[in-house]
Amino acid sequence: MAPFTSSLQVIDTQLGPSRSTHKCAHFIDLSIICVNWNSLDCLLECVASIYEHTRGISFEIIVVDNASPEGRVETINAQFPEVIIVRSETNVGFAGANNLGFRHSRGQHILLLNPDTKLMGAAINIMLEHLKALPDAGIVGCKLLNTDLSVSTSSIQTFPTIVNQLLNVESLRLTFPGCSLWNIAPLFEENLCPIKVDVIPGACMMLKRDVFERAGLLTEDYFMYAEDIDLNYKLRQLGLSSYYIGQAQIVHHGGRSSSRQKVSQWSTVMTYKAMMRFYRMTRGHMYAALYRAAMGFAAAVRLVLLVMMFPFADRQGIKFAAAKWSTVLKWALGIGQIGVGQ
Repeated sequence: MAPFTSSLQVIDTQLGPSRSTHKCAHFIDLSIICVNWNSLDCLLECVASIYEHTRGISFEIIVVDNASPEGRVETINAQFPEVIIVRSETNVGFAGANNLGFRHSRGQHILLLNPDTKLMGAAINIMLEHLKALPDAGIVGCKLLNTDLSVSTSSIQTFPTIVNQLLNVESLRLTFPGCSLWNIAPLFEENLCPIKVDVIPGACMMLKRDVFERAGLLTEDYFMYAEDIDLNYKLRQLGLSSYYIGQAQIVHHGGRSSSRQKVSQWSTVMTYKAMMRFYRMTRGHMYAALYRAAMGFAAAVRLVLLVMMFPFADRQGIKFAAAKWSTVLKWALGIGQIGVGQ
């Protein structure tokens, strides 16, 4: 069945109710929601790959423009007239923008998909088939590939703790993929069956409409980062499971939007603030305070090691790493706060 074509392609969120408020709305198989913030080039590639590889299901693509400074989002319709564009006049964050897109959707199933992704084959069809077949499925996700087509170890995650965040080093994860602190071993196995995991990341999350509603949508207390972990956690509390589908593969170029921030430390600070908020909401204020102290200690140790390594290693790489950990240390000490929330 062909994708739904809308006669109104650009929706201003200040101009009346969302489409989902209409009780007579005709439901379709899948709504694909992409949040755009200065990612138009990536988004066009993403949308093209969806139309190229997705067959036999009725779907709609909803692009939520999160007040992108570069504008031009309407040019998508010149190439893809079927795409529905929802415009937010202010940047409401990742969670708020996805929730806004959902309220304008009609799909019985929902796919939250980053704009900097590209389908490899029938990834959407494969995920949807498994989602329909798994009665306890909260979220299903796929194997994420880096731009060079290597496997991204962020494809699956365990629920974060202070310990696994302290040991969150890529070389350790790859050396011991089966360690229970992160358990990324399924990424390197040829397994055709869905595998239960703790967390499916927000780059590509598919779930049933009624499940998303039962979870209360994405928690908008997070402006950016950790809202995907929070959603997986909320669904676990509802007795549902997150599943990794290794057969489905999507390239995730990663980080292009936030990398354009004028302040390079912004995304780093926002990540740590979001994690602290998650701990506060799920484990209490004491655990959140311990996390902040532990990250400050870890940052200080890494900075000392980087200083010791400076004469013998890649100096440019050490400078970049030092800038990151200096930012983390300042955040832990409450110096020069950046972004939203603490």
